[in-house]
Amino acid sequence: MRLARLILAAPLVAACGDLPDPAPTTFAPEFVETPAVPGSGQSHLAVAPDGTVVMSWLEPEADGHALRLALLDGDSWSAPRTVARGDAWFVNWADFPSVVPVSDRLWAAHWLARRPEGGYAYDVEVAISTDGGHTWGAAIMPHTDGTATEHGFVTLFPSHEGVGAVWLDGRNMQGSGAEEDAHGHGEGGMTLRSAVIGADGTLSREHLIDSLTCDCCQTDVAIGPDGPVVAYRDRSEGEIRDIVVTRALETGWSDPVPVLRDGWRIEGCPVNGPAIDAASGTTAVAWFTAANDQPRVLLARSVDGGRSFSEAIPIDIESPTGRVDVVQLGGGDAIVSWLASDPEGAAISVRRVASDGRIGPVRIVSRTAASRPSGFPQMVASGDQLVVSWTEVVEGETRVRTARFRLDSV
Repeated sequence: MRLARLILAAPLVAACGDLPDPAPTTFAPEFVETPAVPGSGQSHLAVAPDGTVVMSWLEPEADGHALRLALLDGDSWSAPRTVARGDAWFVNWADFPSVVPVSDRLWAAHWLARRPEGGYAYDVEVAISTDGGHTWGAAIMPHTDGTATEHGFVTLFPSHEGVGAVWLDGRNMQGSGAEEDAHGHGEGGMTLRSAVIGADGTLSREHLIDSLTCDCCQTDVAIGPDGPVVAYRDRSEGEIRDIVVTRALETGWSDPVPVLRDGWRIEGCPVNGPAIDAASGTTAVAWFTAANDQPRVLLARSVDGGRSFSEAIPIDIESPTGRVDVVQLGGGDAIVSWLASDPEGAAISVRRVASDGRIGPVRIVSRTAASRPSGFPQMVASGDQLVVSWTEVVEGETRVRTARFRLDSV
């Protein structure tokens, strides 16, 4: 049965005014050379419990690919470690792998593996490390349906029982994934599901979160004051595709709550998922919408663990492409990143939003291509620094790049 929707979001309003340029710090990103080789891409950033920034990415290797990770050690990245490698992986510009430190010792990684049926039939594979990312166990599939359909757009997160996972699951779309050369819809629709993977690889707490979602927008999870909160792009029977959140409960997940009823009606997936983060009792969601043919990047925050959200704040209403990320700071401010159309392609942009809704100036971290190979820039905060990773595209060749800058310079 279709899950119920609650109408708890507030209308869109303008921001409360600009923040003055911070002083005396000047915005000057420091570019940090990465160990990623030419051809690399699909980077992901996470922060370990001790504050260490962990980056993962994909590299071509022989006839396949390798998932690698490195740690930001002082002023440089460590030598890379290989998590896994394979010659039949599903590699996609928007559906990228991850490495997530769940605790000091328990880490998890995921990637996508093609099924023999071919086409858009692929599975999620998760590996567990119990020694802080040095060695990895055999791959585990969090889904047990066995269908030759799409499974992806995974987010891994800490759970009391081990590693939580949410993903988009196409098991109800039988007959549309393996035979066609494009994303099909079949008789059913894309679903959102979850499971918990124990340190020993056992599966538990398998749940259907939502029986109809957007087909290929990223999911994201924040650990709010009451536990995990999932943000994703919903889909109604009338093709309205707005951003919603759901909260972890003892018995499963809460009914989805709209962050804002944008009313974006679009026949196909925009491939532009939301980002969510939480700190000190505040949960922030950033997202892209083009409702009413007006592209916008917006931010809304919740102070009740995702049960309701504040008025949405426009971050970019001039030339956004989307591909957002967000960091919620402990002091109440948030920082949003996104791609903005630029005469040179696209600008990786960041902007601070104060706890009272005032917005700071747009800062440009770097420029990249606006094409699909440039992927989705990533952003995390550690200490007084913010670290950004992205895929540089030069004459058709990709390579993962990173930069960092002081939080007080935004």
